[in-house]
Amino acid sequence: MSRDRFPFVVSVHDVAPSTADATARWIADLDARGVPATLLLIPGAFAGGPALPDDPELVGFLHGAADRGHELALHGYLHEGVPGGPRWRRGVNQALARGAGEFWTLTEQQAHQRLRAGLEALAGAGIGVAGFTPPGWLASGGTRRALAALGFAYWTSHLAVHCLPGGPVRRMPALSHRPGGTGERAGARLMIDAARAFSRLRTPFRIALHPSDLARPGLRGAALTAVDAALAAGGRPMTYEAVVTA
Repeated sequence: MSRDRFPFVVSVHDVAPSTADATARWIADLDARGVPATLLLIPGAFAGGPALPDDPELVGFLHGAADRGHELALHGYLHEGVPGGPRWRRGVNQALARGAGEFWTLTEQQAHQRLRAGLEALAGAGIGVAGFTPPGWLASGGTRRALAALGFAYWTSHLAVHCLPGGPVRRMPALSHRPGGTGERAGARLMIDAARAFSRLRTPFRIALHPSDLARPGLRGAALTAVDAALAAGGRPMTYEAVVTA
């Protein structure tokens, strides 16, 4: 890939029936810019809504998005915390994923069962996936082994895209908002400044979009400003799968 066209990835998190409207809004923003995104799907019942395969309108929307060049990927099964694990892992889960680190403490067998359930649910909707982003970007060693055994092409952490079964690791830090709290405005400014700095240095990076960002107009604006900064600097928007296979 040309040095002048550094890659960057935009991902849309928490795609489920309960967040379908937010997903559609983000995709409309990205389609208007010609930016292909990776949509991170939650196949099980999430946030009080039905399971993804039980929403034919959303399933049709996702197939249409894939036909336009967006990638569909797995984002956990229920996107909820699993009890247990050492205290330090529970602390990390709460700090980084607000307790939703579903795959952070699982054994290989436990992870395999949840991953298999997710794959089967998506297959029932005619959706196949190559990659996995765990909630909160937190994956146990057992989860990583289960991903390789199930034939996933990659998984992502907060700082990198990890090709499976054994590498390479592509360093791409992720920028995301954390709505609520006193640091929200400073965090929005940091996303813009970091995107501009990475773009100026031609450093590959990622921008993560969440449904809850849309409840705060300033966060939506900051995220789109970051996307526009990368495009203006010559960044090449890519899906995770395209990065892995490039």
